[in-house]
Amino acid sequence: QVQLVESGGGTVQTGGSLRLSCAASVKQFSIKGMGWYRQSPGFQRDLVATTTRDGTTTYADSAKGRFTIAMETVDNTGTVYLQMNNLKPDDTGVYVCNVDVDLGPRPDNHWVHWGQGTQVTVSW
Repeated sequence: QVQLVESGGGTVQTGGSLRLSCAASVKQFSIKGMGWYRQSPGFQRDLVATTTRDGTTTYADSAKGRFTIAMETVDNTGTVYLQMNNLKPDDTGVYVCNVDVDLGPRPDNHWVHWGQGTQVTVSW
């Protein structure tokens, strides 16, 4: 069973910063990558940033230059951080973490697990 624990959400004023954390435990498997998405009220999830175990990162255009994603993995656990600076009201939303679990042995044998989300509110 995969476990994800998210933290770090809250309310800040425009221009402020927040750091989100998401800790994953994937039992006997390994982590291919982790990421953060922003979920709309209709449950659509939009990419914010992702990272893989080889260090490849991807950012939404709106996040480039303001957000930084980083991941640490040890055996079958991992933690992904999202440092968010110069926050804007448009960044408001529920930020959901995911983990891409490598089930092995084939490269295409993997499974994505989602967390519950943490609320980020940016006020004027």
